[in-house]
Amino acid sequence: MAWACCMLALTSCQKDMPPVDYTGPVAEWAAYGGTWAAERYSPLTQITPENVAHLEVAWTYHTGDVSAGSEEIPSTSAFEATPILVDSMLYLPSPFNKVIALNPETGAERWVYDPQIDLSGNYANQLICRGVSYWKDTACAEADPCRGRIFMGTNDGRLIALDALTGQPCEDFGQKGEIDLVQGVGKLLFKGEYQITSPPAIAGNLVIVGSAVCDNMRLDAPSGVVRAYDAQSGSLRWSWDLRPPADTLKNLPSAESGFLLGSPNVWAPMAVDEERDLLFVPTGNPAPDYYGGMRRGIDYYGSSIVALRASTGEVVWHFQTVHHDLWDFDVPAQPTLTHIPFEGKMIPAVVQATKMGLLFCLNRETGEPIYGVEERPVPQSDVPGEQTAPTQPFPLKPPPLVPHDLKPSDAWGPLGMNGECEELLQSLHWEGIYTPPKLGQPTLMYPGNAGGSNWGGVAVDPVQHILVANVMDLAWMVELVPTTQYDSVRRANPGMEVAPQTGTPYALKRTALLSSMGLPCNPPPWGSLAAVDLQSGDILWQKPLGTVRDIAPIPLKINYGVPNLGGPMITASGLIFIAAAMDDYIRAFDLHTGEMLWEARLPAGGQATPMTYRIRPDGKQFLVIAAGGHGRAGSRLGDALVAYTLP
Repeated sequence: MAWACCMLALTSCQKDMPPVDYTGPVAEWAAYGGTWAAERYSPLTQITPENVAHLEVAWTYHTGDVSAGSEEIPSTSAFEATPILVDSMLYLPSPFNKVIALNPETGAERWVYDPQIDLSGNYANQLICRGVSYWKDTACAEADPCRGRIFMGTNDGRLIALDALTGQPCEDFGQKGEIDLVQGVGKLLFKGEYQITSPPAIAGNLVIVGSAVCDNMRLDAPSGVVRAYDAQSGSLRWSWDLRPPADTLKNLPSAESGFLLGSPNVWAPMAVDEERDLLFVPTGNPAPDYYGGMRRGIDYYGSSIVALRASTGEVVWHFQTVHHDLWDFDVPAQPTLTHIPFEGKMIPAVVQATKMGLLFCLNRETGEPIYGVEERPVPQSDVPGEQTAPTQPFPLKPPPLVPHDLKPSDAWGPLGMNGECEELLQSLHWEGIYTPPKLGQPTLMYPGNAGGSNWGGVAVDPVQHILVANVMDLAWMVELVPTTQYDSVRRANPGMEVAPQTGTPYALKRTALLSSMGLPCNPPPWGSLAAVDLQSGDILWQKPLGTVRDIAPIPLKINYGVPNLGGPMITASGLIFIAAAMDDYIRAFDLHTGEMLWEARLPAGGQATPMTYRIRPDGKQFLVIAAGGHGRAGSRLGDALVAYTLP
């Protein structure tokens, strides 16, 4: 009887699914953001709002690379990769920098290349590789080795070029297929202080790399120089070390190469406008994050979106999203290149998501704000030696995607247990957003340095001009302490980040604002998904993203909206796909309403951005997501790449 009921249910399900339409387009996913415009949009239409609920697992691939931290491998791992699909091959990196090529329809392994990074290093940003990049040498014959190349930056600071067909190093690139990027950036304190965590940008015949440098260690941190190499030979074509223009500042610290030490770095992915020969660079803030009294003007390009001439590295324009950044509000996400209808014209735009939950929409050619930006007065510092910026830029549209104020009366706790958080908030220094850190008293930092938006970026439907962003709403608290007290403060606060900021008078103490139950003190949602109409600049809808099932003491599927890392993608059929939340699900939402249409349980945390492809006219559309969790964020760890398709 039970067997008969099961068969009846299966038959009913199969009858309910509409016929699959095989007349739609085929499409690759040729770069980390879909294309180098980074709209994270696919023209595919086979998976629709009507049939998405019938998606099922097509195949699963395990990389074998995962670390929860141990004596042998001290760094945790995060599987943040988004694969690329080029010439009917699926390419992805593991957190340990293995490069893997798969059959995109079966998940069968084609080849694996292991650069054998030193896993015993203490990697500041944990073990991460978000993606690889593809370049084709059109001057080569079809059968020539390394006509198609896969480029990857490594955790130990190398740039590697591989034959896309075989996975063998391209011997004509650099030194037998690789370049040591650590050379020239200054002496490292430890292995892992300087990493490459995001995919290199490809612009014409150039491969361009930034870096991720350890935060808050020292004033003379390794240089954040951006470098462009010839994609065929590996010769250096240009470098930009973020030094202020017409430099009249004296005694700026430099490496032996001449590159500026302590400069802003570029750890997030870049975007490319080939037609205009423009490279869009999201910059971090100078070292260290929370005290800027000794920067001597080197944050001129800090926390900015910078347009470089891609072929030469020359600065075309730059727009600063945070002046004299003292909050680790570095620009965290890949810029997105799209077109915005405005005042009767179609404006070539670059949209930049930020940790403040602000979206800056700028003219791609000039850097001018499309909707306008207002400089508003902000709180000032009383820390000796600090010089706070008097104002900060606020876009007039779109509105902020996260709150900018948190009062003690807003304190949250389950079952009315908010008194602890209310007392904690009353003890913190707070004068509003951009309240600078204080000496000897904890300061509320809201939004926190982990979001609004983070490295997952945004997705844009370029036909309907709708932008989708996932954001995080978590409060933090920071405090400056005299450097002489660094060791004693670190010993007294074993569960808190205490960083030396060597070379300055002040060390840093920083932590998320949580109750003794480990739950945020600010009210939910702590994570949400929002859609923005780029024609009007208005928010269309905003809804909680994720349940507390995998982060609460009791696994209840309550849709509070939870912290998230990763990003969304959009298809032409009107679907948003996203995992990101800390509850081990991937979901599909209706683009126009925000209604959830499908969800599936992942084998581990989905802190990555999904992608999709269809490689032949009679083939299926596949949806792929890395499900390997995030060691530092505490989601469930694993090593799976999961592909979904219709039955």
